[in-house]
Amino acid sequence: MLSCVAALTARAAASEKGQAFPPERVRFADPATEFLVLRLTDPSHSSFLPARYLRPVSRHGAFLLYWSDRTGSPQGFRMNLRTGESQQVTAAGNLDGSSLALLPNDRGFCYFDGPSLRLVTLSNLREREVYRVPDGSTRGSGFSVAPDGSRALLVEFRDGMSQLRQVSLPGGGAKTLRGSSVPLSDPLASPRGDAVLCREGADSLSVIRQDGREGRTLAVAPGRTGPAFWSPDGRTVLYLNFPAEPGKLNSIRESDPLANTDRLVSVTSQFADFSPNSDASVFAGASASRASPHVLILLRLTRRELTLCEHRASDPARVAPEFSPDSQQVYFQSDRHGKPAIYCVPVERLVEPTGSG
Repeated sequence: MLSCVAALTARAAASEKGQAFPPERVRFADPATEFLVLRLTDPSHSSFLPARYLRPVSRHGAFLLYWSDRTGSPQGFRMNLRTGESQQVTAAGNLDGSSLALLPNDRGFCYFDGPSLRLVTLSNLREREVYRVPDGSTRGSGFSVAPDGSRALLVEFRDGMSQLRQVSLPGGGAKTLRGSSVPLSDPLASPRGDAVLCREGADSLSVIRQDGREGRTLAVAPGRTGPAFWSPDGRTVLYLNFPAEPGKLNSIRESDPLANTDRLVSVTSQFADFSPNSDASVFAGASASRASPHVLILLRLTRRELTLCEHRASDPARVAPEFSPDSQQVYFQSDRHGKPAIYCVPVERLVEPTGSG
């Protein structure tokens, strides 16, 4: 019976591809700061941003790529950020919403539907399979597209081994960059195109050469290793550290693969999640403090934090705050008003604009 219901749901979703949905956005003044906050999606259904290292906003701020269960099954949507209207852009039977990845030219995106990697053209919503995880293998956590759009990165598990895989775009040819008995996850190509950042196990970070010949474990501070990103020049890695020692503050740190060094960038007011803007001069963070459940920005030069608004999420680690490409908005997700919804806070009075790339 359940399989029949699932099949009917998938067919219904397929028939609705391209369907338009009216704006759901609501403006309100944040009770903590009185800053303007826009709730972009209705909390009567669940809506989410893609994975934190996948850009959800087009380079010139025209639209937002996200996923939602408003149709009865998880599907991808494109929101016109001028009008607030959304269009369904997938008809997946088993969407991995975290894998929605805009291509660098903003003309299309990739996503996983079960084991199938799909490539979609946004102008006409035509799509095709470019890769399929082989039978006998399962896909691991994390997926990304290289900054030049030439390849995608994922992790596969087979016979107790973890494999870092590279898929050519748009052709679909695949090769293994590295195999490991330790679980790999969250692969991210360097802006320079010469290496891949990958999580190895729970708290180690590794940098693997693009040709797969060499891997190097990064120097990181003791404790848990949180979200990690390449610096804009691709020479270092910025990450969030959760200290092992009780009472110490969570901090943003920077690891240099070539020098094998690690240094403090700034302590934080207990960030549970973070991301840098496009030039890494400012960081957006979500505080884990129960007394001050805020979304904040941290100015790198002065190490000064500014509170934007409350997030009041049940899990601060899933708030996923991130900047628009021009650094003039911060987007995040929260279940503060019901089911998870997507929010936006304008920050043009606080942060200098950056290039859209």
